Amino acid sequence: MKINKGIKLALILLAVYVGIVVLFESSLGFFQPEAGNTIVIETFDAGGNGYTRVVSLLISAGNEYVAVNHWPRAWYRRLKETPRIGVTRDGGQTIFGAGMVSGVEHDQVQADNPTPFAFRFLTGFPPRYFVRLDPQ
Repeated sequence: MKINKGIKLALILLAVYVGIVVLFESSLGFFQPEAGNTIVIETFDAGGNGYTRVVSLLISAGNEYVAVNHWPRAWYRRLKETPRIGVTRDGGQTIFGAGMVSGVEHDQVQADNPTPFAFRFLTGFPPRYFVRLDPQ
């Protein structure tokens, strides 16, 4: 069976793009860069085991949020099951409730914290969710 050259080229470009996304996401997960407005969060599984991750802190309407911007999101699934999140900054950890954001609030946080096209491209255009840090 002979494949059209255009289809073959499109499949090669798609494979290269998927490779770029996997490489970018893997490097972020491995290196977890800490700079600027990043914080270390800890999410907990049902057994109380903690898992840390570096994420960016977002501000909207006086509230603090973290965004789910990537395809790897085990921390977000744990947070939905156990809506408690530890935030480490300035040498100490504070425990917050995790408010899942939707509707008008989601749209406002997105408008206040837009994601650049280049970042969305490198991450493979994942859906974006927000979690509000609710003081306990």
